[in-house]
Amino acid sequence: MSVTTVGVMSRPGPEVRPASRVYSAAFKAEVLAELDAAGSRIERGEILRRRGLYSQLIHHWRVQRDRAGLEGLKDRKRGPKTDVARVENLRLNARVVDLEARLATAEELIEAQGKVSALLQQHNRKSAEPKRS
Repeated sequence: MSVTTVGVMSRPGPEVRPASRVYSAAFKAEVLAELDAAGSRIERGEILRRRGLYSQLIHHWRVQRDRAGLEGLKDRKRGPKTDVARVENLRLNARVVDLEARLATAEELIEAQGKVSALLQQHNRKSAEPKRS
């Protein structure tokens, strides 16, 4: 790059990489079909240059296609795979905590109802006793 009168233009550092491109399964299948239909190496090279693709990427797509057909060409979610058992365990633990809280509330209500019942019985006994004058 060159220095201009307005400012300095510089190259990005070596640690800066362009974002990786993501291709749909339909696009991959279309490119592979086009390459398979091409007759010579020259035609295949022209297709790759026009689309901005590399032969190693095409090889990878062919391996995916041969392994699992069109389903194999679909994008995979990157990153760690979710552990289904762990997710279910977390959900059940949260449910247990919720149910324990509801149980504690119910036990408090039952205890309060018992006390109210005892007080009412005691009150009824006192009102049923003959009054002494």
